[in-house]
Amino acid sequence: MLFDPRPKEKREELFDREKELSELMHSLVNYPITVLLGIRRTGKSSIIRVSLNESDVVGIYIDVRRAMRGGRISDEKLKTQLLGTIRRVKIKEISLPGIKLEPISIDLPDIFDVLNSYGKKRKRVVVLAFDEAQYFRFYGARGGEDFLLAVAYSYDSHEWLRFLFSGSEVGLLHDFLGFEDSKAPLFGRIYNEITLEPFPRDLSVEFLKEGFREVKIDVPEEHLEEAVENLDGIPGWLVEYGYHYVHTKDHRKALERTFRSAQSLIRSELAELEKRSERYLGILKAISLGMNRWSKIKEYVEVKYGPITNARLSALLKNLEKMSWIKAELQNGKKTYKIVDPVVEKVIRGF
Repeated sequence: MLFDPRPKEKREELFDREKELSELMHSLVNYPITVLLGIRRTGKSSIIRVSLNESDVVGIYIDVRRAMRGGRISDEKLKTQLLGTIRRVKIKEISLPGIKLEPISIDLPDIFDVLNSYGKKRKRVVVLAFDEAQYFRFYGARGGEDFLLAVAYSYDSHEWLRFLFSGSEVGLLHDFLGFEDSKAPLFGRIYNEITLEPFPRDLSVEFLKEGFREVKIDVPEEHLEEAVENLDGIPGWLVEYGYHYVHTKDHRKALERTFRSAQSLIRSELAELEKRSERYLGILKAISLGMNRWSKIKEYVEVKYGPITNARLSALLKNLEKMSWIKAELQNGKKTYKIVDPVVEKVIRGF
């Protein structure tokens, strides 16, 4: 069902993602490392789960956020997740001399050894899929370098183990993985990158039509058009609107509930952002109000928070781009900034 808010598990539950799914399934088998990118709520978790289920691989899915504890990635929680999944797919029968499959007594390279041995014995590729992998920069005392060293070891040593890294904070994930950083553990390693884009307008309308066809509900065309006008092509928001419409049979209520839910979720995300610098919120507010040029943003931020250097403002803008909150684009030959998610923009405008 398209309007089921839970991540999809089967190919037939996806809508118009056949090209991306085929590319991802091919990449998982043929590339040692695959990177799946896309802004928040575009359906990355769903396409990962479907690709693991539909491919002839042993798929292990890990949501890195679940290993967070006190603002850091807990080594024990991460390994507990990995070992729990290993047991669920019955890899526990594989062992290595002197290694116990317990979180305290085993390290990541040992776990990767176990997974590769299992794949080798079964002649099946094992895929470790890490969703929201940019959070690994909070792993260990060296900004996740120990994790990347373990991945680099596996890259060099394991024929049957592959890695999939997904993230919604695109720039941060790129910086963390460091494929182009000569000092980083994964520098120069071969990888494939796939980007999951929001739906274009016509496809967004068709998505809603198909979802309502599934539940045999006729919805006026103008309701669909207004929903897409407000929610754009972000699948997560379209699903939520459809879900509320199915249960209320009321277009206005469905939109209001979608925005209410979005407001709660986005305010939580903004609160985390504000902990890093309150000026982030000032920048986003300025852009949401149409002050999207560098000079106008600076004027707004300085009125709100006091003087800021050019270098500091540029750094904050670059960070927001890396976190996929905003993107830079040219208008009449001049650089402007845009909030990538229109729902986020509306929430921030009223923040």
